[in-house]
Formats: sequence, structure tokens, C-alpha cells
Amino acid sequence: MNRGNNRIGRRQLLKLIAGLAGSFWITPGLSLAAGRTTIKKAIPSSGELLPVIGMGSSGTFDAAGNKEVIANLEKVLGAFFEYGGTMIDSSPMYGSSEQVIGALLKTVSGPQTLFAATKVWTDGKASGITQMELSRKLWGVGRFDLMQIHNLRDWKVHLETLKAMKTEGKIRYIGITTSHGRYHDELLSTLSNYPFDFVQLSYNIGNREVEKALLPLAAERGIAVIANRPFARGNLFRQTKDKPLPDWTEAFGCNSWGQFFLKYAVSHPAVTCAIPATSKVHHMIDNMGAGFGVLPDKAMRKKMEDHFDAL
Repeated sequence: MNRGNNRIGRRQLLKLIAGLAGSFWITPGLSLAAGRTTIKKAIPSSGELLPVIGMGSSGTFDAAGNKEVIANLEKVLGAFFEYGGTMIDSSPMYGSSEQVIGALLKTVSGPQTLFAATKVWTDGKASGITQMELSRKLWGVGRFDLMQIHNLRDWKVHLETLKAMKTEGKIRYIGITTSHGRYHDELLSTLSNYPFDFVQLSYNIGNREVEKALLPLAAERGIAVIANRPFARGNLFRQTKDKPLPDWTEAFGCNSWGQFFLKYAVSHPAVTCAIPATSKVHHMIDNMGAGFGVLPDKAMRKKMEDHFDAL
């Protein structure tokens, strides 16, 4: 769908990317990212910089035993690294995702830049330690950069374990997550009273609830924020289906609705990065494109909200 001013629509863009994805991204020196600067934000507790676009694995990398799917996921992961990605997020909750990620990290180029993030998702201290060690072996890493308590499950017990692991150098950062609004009150209390480097929560232009208290609290306490479900499980694309992308998005280097949603999420001052998940190479390349150019400022964010809300 042509939007004028010689700009191509999302469908045309993705067709172009799909045609290139089979070979272009793996050709040295010919990356679409060449000569472009990846947008990064600092982890408040350390100052370490992270690219604003990471990669989730829920529902996409659970593919153990399916050679055809895994061969495609190898290209997806390769594109992620080729376009400057570092943070990969997973969980024991996501079926065989950790196993598949670990196997593919041995075959693609780029793992030296990996920021490995997973979660503990079980009850009890001993069970948690066992689960985290299994995750480490599945990934094939010496240690995780970030270990998160998944959906606040048995968080008081696991927090003590993670604090000890961090002191011993077995992990670098401690986090806690939720993807359910019903946990927001408990999460707010937890973040207010206990030390965390990261919090992961659902945030997108269609669900801005966390802007009321959780994001301001994270900013106040110096906690990095990972935005999950930046596309609201595809609902945002359904809402914008066959709608033209506004021409004014060119001002901040936005070329698709996917980039529109991602740039909105990571442009919030409290948000450090977003972790969209995909099993398609051309969608991965499009997602990673949101990590280049510039991010919308406060006035532009309001314009984006008004436009989206009016659809």
C-alpha cells in the first residue's frame, strides 16, 4: 500500500525484505544495518548499554525435533545478531525453547555479543537452583547475564538465591517479571522494597497501564525495564490492518507498523528494551529496523497515541 512521498507500505517492505532475507543478511559487508548506529540505552544499575530491540522466544523457539522449523529459526537468530541484537530472553516455561536456542547458538555467528536472559519458574530453593543450572547447560553459557523470577513465582525464596549467585559472580543481574495485570499491585510492592536490576512487564501503545505507577517507580529506583508483548500478541496489527502508516513517521525512521509499535514502546524514558518474538526472518529484520534511526520524543509519542487511539 503506497503512502505517497515514495515511501513503500508494510506489505511491500516485507516482500522486499523476504526476498533479501535468504542470502542478504548473511553476506559479509552487505547488511542493511551497515553504516547505521544501533540505538542503545543504559542499564541503570551499571551503565552498561543494551540495544533497545531484543528478542523474545515464547511461542517461537519451542521446536525441538522439527528440523525444518529449526533450520528457519537458525536464519531468524542469525538475522537478529546481524542487525545488532544482543539480548535473548527465554524461560523454562517456553517448552523446548532453551534447548533450541542453545543448539543454534553453536551454529550462528554473533553469540559473542549475546546478553543471555532467562527465568526461574518453579517453587522452592533447591528446585530453583536445579532448574537454573539446567537452563545454563541447555544454553551452553558460562553464566547468565540476567536471571529473572518468572511471574513472581516463589519470589522471596528465589531472590535470596539470586542475590547470593550475583555476589558469587554466577549471574550478572537480577530481575523479576510479569505478563499479567493481576500481579501489578504485588509487583509494585516488591519493587518498592527489594533490590532488582531489571523488571519485565507488558507494555505497548494499546496497553499503557504501567505508565501510571510501575514505570515511574522503575525510573525512581533505577531499575531497567524490559517491555514484553510489544505487539499485544498481534492485536495491534489486527487493529491497524489495511490502515496506512502516517507519513510523519518518516521523521523518526519508521517504515512499518511493527517499527511504529516498537519505537513507541522503547521511547518511554523508563523502558530499556523490548523483546518481540517472531519465527519469520523478514519480520525479525523489520523488528530490528526499529533499533536504528531515532526514537520519538514526548510530543511525537503523544501524536502516535492520538493517531492509534483514533483508529
